[in-house]
Amino acid sequence: MADIILFDLDGTLTDPKEGITKSVRYGLEALGYFEPDLDKLTPFIGPPLTESYMEFYGLTKEEAEKAVEKYRERFRIKGMYENEIYDGIREMLIKLRKAGKRLGVATSKPWVFAEPILEYFHIKECFEHIVGSELNGKRVRKGDVIKEALNRFQIKDRRNVLMVGDRKHDILGAKEAGIFSVGVTYGFGGRKELTEAGADYIVETVGELTEFLLKV
Repeated sequence: MADIILFDLDGTLTDPKEGITKSVRYGLEALGYFEPDLDKLTPFIGPPLTESYMEFYGLTKEEAEKAVEKYRERFRIKGMYENEIYDGIREMLIKLRKAGKRLGVATSKPWVFAEPILEYFHIKECFEHIVGSELNGKRVRKGDVIKEALNRFQIKDRRNVLMVGDRKHDILGAKEAGIFSVGVTYGFGGRKELTEAGADYIVETVGELTEFLLKV
């Protein structure tokens, strides 16, 4: 029985593609790079931004941190609202709460952005705890975010906790924290990535996720 369910934010509760990719491009342009194809920037959705700028564009750590600074400049004003909640998510959260499930958010996104996004979509009140990274780079690894969420819930039996996410980082972070994971393929990772990461369960749609979480 899963008494506590932790959710990733980007690609799991909401589709942030437009806001994140445009903000990523804004950060690249500040360093003299231009990427006309926003689809090429979707791998940035989910993982820590600094690491992604270094991995995908070969930036130094100093350059990547500058790009993240510019990213946030655009994101906090406009990008966070270029976002859509997936159909059925709000209804799912309400059903889970009525069923007695305790819900939390565990995201690598800074909590100062995550909280207003959840409030914007009128689902913030569904969650007991919203845990994210800090703007200074602290607690950006998914495993660390999940562990902090477990601390806030004062978890004693980790067998009763599930982590739901769309990227390998969610699955690997759950393994690191010693909890079960549910991968969702409607986000940005896909079945292959989630399978290779070792997801305990994989679902295709929000409807299937709702049905699964109400049963476990």
